[in-house]
Amino acid sequence: MNHSRERFEAVHQRLARAAAACGRDPAEVKLLAVSKRHSAAAIRELYALGQCAFGENYVSEALEKIAELDDLELEWHYIGPVQSNKTAAIANHFHWVQSVDRAKILRRLSAQRPPAMAPLQCCLQVKLGDEATKSGAAAEQILALAEMAIELPGIRLRGLMSIPPPSEEIAVQRRYFAELRALYERLKDSGFDLDTLSMGMSGDLDAAVAEGATMVRVGTALFGPRAPRAG
Repeated sequence: MNHSRERFEAVHQRLARAAAACGRDPAEVKLLAVSKRHSAAAIRELYALGQCAFGENYVSEALEKIAELDDLELEWHYIGPVQSNKTAAIANHFHWVQSVDRAKILRRLSAQRPPAMAPLQCCLQVKLGDEATKSGAAAEQILALAEMAIELPGIRLRGLMSIPPPSEEIAVQRRYFAELRALYERLKDSGFDLDTLSMGMSGDLDAAVAEGATMVRVGTALFGPRAPRAG
């Protein structure tokens, strides 16, 4: 628990410094703890310190943790690529999905969200850069996806998410994040009721906060090194 507390406090201190450097209130930036390949016990430790929102990339792994941690008031975010055969599980067990990049996925999530549950909170994933391995819709596709999302039942569009190409240069990091923020602002100016700009991870959260992130996704800096993925 001592190591968990030290990491947790260090991340919050870093967020506070990043916010202060650009004149922002740290309370404007939500911390999402990326718990993929970390144990339910590690999640319990962070929860005891006050962390309630957790992000998972692999559906089967996440479902095991969701069941094991059912006694806690946790907010679960799905942040990995969304496969068609996983939409029912996501729609039934998660509060948020941040990685929607296709109309087919939106329609399936909407149709499979149980009516008795609150709407599934949704971010559209935007592809920045030209990395072949990265998911995300092209910027020019986002308007049509956003228009579809606000019309579908069981879905609430909250904003945009992206994972830009990695760079050690803060100017490059900021350029990508500024591009995402500009798209977000264009959607808001067009009348979309958005409040979430999910961008920035352990290696670039300072640049993300400077460019207006409202949510950052942090894994290793909170949990320590990940275990290898089984299989």
